[in-house]
Amino acid sequence: MATDWLDVALVYDPVTRRADAQLGDDGDLLLDETPITPMLITIGSDRRARPDDELPSGRSELNVPASFVERRGWAGDALDVRGDLIGCRLWLLERAKHTELTRLMTAEWLGEGFAWVEQESGRAATIEVEWKTSQILAYRVVVDSQAIALTRRI
Repeated sequence: MATDWLDVALVYDPVTRRADAQLGDDGDLLLDETPITPMLITIGSDRRARPDDELPSGRSELNVPASFVERRGWAGDALDVRGDLIGCRLWLLERAKHTELTRLMTAEWLGEGFAWVEQESGRAATIEVEWKTSQILAYRVVVDSQAIALTRRI
């Protein structure tokens, strides 16, 4: 099953670790016919934490007043009639330690965030997660032979 990808092109700058829309020479937004743009959105967007997720700040619903923002996520997710959610819960790694559980959770959260790939293309994203050093966690996601490889300081 072939998938036609078409989005406004986002270009990732590894120096600043930011993505931005790309303009052509004529000043118009460029289009991206690869899965790279939705991949960047998935990795770069915070998915709302579940009620049972431990928040990085160490706070919980037991010792702080309820707040919508403490669990992050895009408010529009609550309005999606299909229940589709945007982004990954990788932001929960802010206080993580160098453990096998951290590596496994990273792989799990990336898999959760990239579930849309299988829905749209019939094939799951390929996800690899490994410790590069005791403080650097590396992950690579492949969709339709397009890859994004990033690292995260833990």
